[in-house]
Amino acid sequence: MNLTFAIATEADAAAVAGVRNSAAENLTREYGQGRWSSSSSERGVLRDLSRPRFSRVLVARHGPEIVGTLVLQTKKPWAIDTSYFTAVSKPLYLVSMAVRADWQGQGIGRRLLREAELHARNWPAEALRLDAFDGPAGAGPFYTKCHYRDVGRVVYRDNPLIYFELIL
Repeated sequence: MNLTFAIATEADAAAVAGVRNSAAENLTREYGQGRWSSSSSERGVLRDLSRPRFSRVLVARHGPEIVGTLVLQTKKPWAIDTSYFTAVSKPLYLVSMAVRADWQGQGIGRRLLREAELHARNWPAEALRLDAFDGPAGAGPFYTKCHYRDVGRVVYRDNPLIYFELIL
């Protein structure tokens, strides 16, 4: 499969929101309503794009189509408790990862993670951190297969989460 990876531009905002919404709708169909059911907007993506010093939106393209996306950011997400992670001075947080529903299961997520790792090393960062839902709708097994280490489990606002990290 011929994929290219790039940092998203403002022109990509609607397509990035579409990828996120496709993935969320797919999870909702399969597992019912949950935190994964929230919708993304073009405005929200533009907000991520407006802070290139603190946030980067990566996209996977198949030809002109955006089929996957994720966000790397320096700001700690609300659900992360840093006491669970290895002490490093420059962590990056991986958030909002999604692959369009009709493209899932083809290795796009794994390739996006590899691309995120390259960007993180060049940022420079010492670790990638993330949280995933702990349950059937969660991506825990996926991150484990991609060599991210499970560093803890918590419940945040009634949501069971698994914390993962990759030391770079």
